[in-house]
Amino acid sequence: MEIEFRFLNYESVPLFPIKCSVQSVHRDYTLDLPNECLSEVFSSLSQSDRNKCSLVCHRWYKVEGQSRQRLSLHAASAIETLLPNLLTRFDSVTKLALKNDRRTDSITDDSLSFISTKLPRLTRLKLRSCKQITEQGISTLATNSRWLRKISCASCSFGPSALAAILTSCPLLEDLSLKRLRGVINKGNGYTNNTDEVVIGAGFTGSDSLKSVCLKDLYNAQCFVQYLSGCKNLRTIKILRCSGPWDGSLDEISSRIPGITEVHLEKLQVSDKGLYYLSKCINLEILHIVKTPECTDAGIAEITSKCHMLRKLHIDGWRTNRIGDLGLIEISKGCPKLQELVLVGVNPTFRSLDPIANNCRQLERLAMCGCETVGDREVACLGSRCTMLRKLCIKGCPVSDNGLAALGQGCPSLVKVKLKRCGAVSAKCIEWLRSVRGEGFSITLDTMELQQEQDMDSAVGSETGAGDQMTEMIDGMSTMDLSSSGQASQQPRGGRMRALMLVAIRRFSGGAGPSGSGANLTDNPPA
Repeated sequence: MEIEFRFLNYESVPLFPIKCSVQSVHRDYTLDLPNECLSEVFSSLSQSDRNKCSLVCHRWYKVEGQSRQRLSLHAASAIETLLPNLLTRFDSVTKLALKNDRRTDSITDDSLSFISTKLPRLTRLKLRSCKQITEQGISTLATNSRWLRKISCASCSFGPSALAAILTSCPLLEDLSLKRLRGVINKGNGYTNNTDEVVIGAGFTGSDSLKSVCLKDLYNAQCFVQYLSGCKNLRTIKILRCSGPWDGSLDEISSRIPGITEVHLEKLQVSDKGLYYLSKCINLEILHIVKTPECTDAGIAEITSKCHMLRKLHIDGWRTNRIGDLGLIEISKGCPKLQELVLVGVNPTFRSLDPIANNCRQLERLAMCGCETVGDREVACLGSRCTMLRKLCIKGCPVSDNGLAALGQGCPSLVKVKLKRCGAVSAKCIEWLRSVRGEGFSITLDTMELQQEQDMDSAVGSETGAGDQMTEMIDGMSTMDLSSSGQASQQPRGGRMRALMLVAIRRFSGGAGPSGSGANLTDNPPA
């Protein structure tokens, strides 16, 4: 390729041309980047972009594979023949997920052993529906993967002996999650159907590094407690939807690990006796009691009388009315450091919310869902006394504009309010609160209800011919006792009233004649 240069004088007159040839070269400037820099570039990309970059050239393919730390594989048996090539390419993986379909066979113990050999620096492992993996495979994995810090297993077939191997062979393990295990009952190593006869193997010692455990959807899960109770530094335990009685297990856990700070109990057969045992953990900071119908005000009183460090408390009474004002009053007496309180299916009144607002001065987040007794008086009490409250959620409670008006000047720290299924709250009240609180304040109402309010306001604003007659009709409709069935019965009464009023207004407006006078509602009934 030839390029001609022409030099010009000050009068822009060409003096003489010079011709030279330039050789065109297409050069890959990424070759100047070392592999470490290219790896950093890949680490900032999304998963999809990384996959695309690996197809650019052989070098990018190799560098991308060697720099990848997260890997998720479909752990069906068909992948076993591909594992050597896959793990040769992705040899720096530290976070591995093996997920399988429940209908197909998964990888076996040999494959899991091969994976643990090829990836010795694994720190996180997730197993899903790997039904062909047994205690032997888990034991080999635990022996080879000494750097594991987090393990999550769901829908697998191994039992308690695998847990013993993990706790013994993984000195850095901090987080353990076991869900829907099918091999909990292990008859070959001293485990039987009777949890009282479960025997810990000789030489077993608990893990000193384990901090968090989650047991979910397990049958006969009490056999794990004897292993976990040896983990002296355990701080968080979650027991969710596990069958069988748990009072005795909570006694063993709290007696041997009094330093627990977080406990989640959901859909368990646990009573006030279990909460009494749990109160031995005097450093407890977070407690969730969700859908445990045998727990009453007496159990809440036992917790609050000793656990004065509670910061977060969630109670789902499941509408059994066994936890109410008496238990909440005890909370106000024994939990001065409470920052977050969630009440679902519990019916507090002014009698209990007033001492909570007065004594729990650090309360920042409050949620009340399905509380039939929380009305305007209770919300006004919160607005006048909760000076540190920042977030408030009210769902399915009979509050109205009068109660929310107290939030206009009260709760100086309030930044967010969320309302749902509160049929007596109008869009005008929401807009008024926004204008009064100013910027930095967020309030949301049910989208459907808010839209109905706005449509109704616009319809009323466009009506010019029959304001008095429509006002009389709306006043009469607001006093009607409407009964409905089917899907309509599931909507709040206030929402049904607004919808019916909106239909009437639209129909009335659409039926006006050329002269602008309103049509007779008896001649043109609403659809």
